Amino acid sequence: MVIPIGDYQPTKNTPWVTYALILANVLFYIIQISQGQSFTNAHSVTPYELTNGRDLSGPPHQLTARMPDGNDLEIPIQNAPGEVYFDPAFQHHPTELPVWSTLLTAMFMHGSPMHLLGNMLFLWIFGDNVEESFGWMGYLLLYLTAGVVGFLIQSIASPDSMIPILGASGAVAGVMGAYLILYPMNPIRVFILYFPTDLPAFLVIGFWIVSQFTLGLYELDRLGKTGGVAYLAHIGGVSAGIAATYLVIPISSRRLQPSPQRTPPDF
Repeated sequence: MVIPIGDYQPTKNTPWVTYALILANVLFYIIQISQGQSFTNAHSVTPYELTNGRDLSGPPHQLTARMPDGNDLEIPIQNAPGEVYFDPAFQHHPTELPVWSTLLTAMFMHGSPMHLLGNMLFLWIFGDNVEESFGWMGYLLLYLTAGVVGFLIQSIASPDSMIPILGASGAVAGVMGAYLILYPMNPIRVFILYFPTDLPAFLVIGFWIVSQFTLGLYELDRLGKTGGVAYLAHIGGVSAGIAATYLVIPISSRRLQPSPQRTPPDF
């Protein structure tokens, strides 16, 4: 297992947006756990809700289909078109906002403290340099766009899934994709099986991308049927980050520079 813990690329400016995003994620998680599971369920992305434009409520035991004669027909969920899988104990809760708003709210919620910690660690390591290259507004748009793209890719791949998706992973993956293009040779401090060492960013992030593709392919047969890691959201997010960097940052401005001196890593 390769776990990044810091990098060696200092920034000239204070990364206020990165700090603000980390603070927002932490505060939102505190609100999330204080409000209970109903709040989490209501503001997470549910692919079926997005693709059908319909806010679900109650236990997912049946779907309502509109018949040609204009009447509604209750269809047992196991016989619904597309075979929707679900956790029988799961309860859907309606949100007071439009369904599409969950693409933003879900980006600031997490499934556990470790889920939050992992995402914020990666954002702390890679976010400051990307923020300096993109500027605060471009960086914020990159973060939000990558998060939305990640959720959309996951939802399109399993449009009938009623399992909620949440987390900043897609957005953070977008930041990592941008870092990969901007600083491919920058050394990253990592733990490999509990041993600290330095590896170039293209190896660290590249290995992560390959692992997401591999695990995503392995999970394809269970996509939308069970909970777990939304690998396609990660792939969508990192792809958006790479694409945005090529589109937004001119070639002359990309920092394809040699490795900096080995000073203490940027934690």
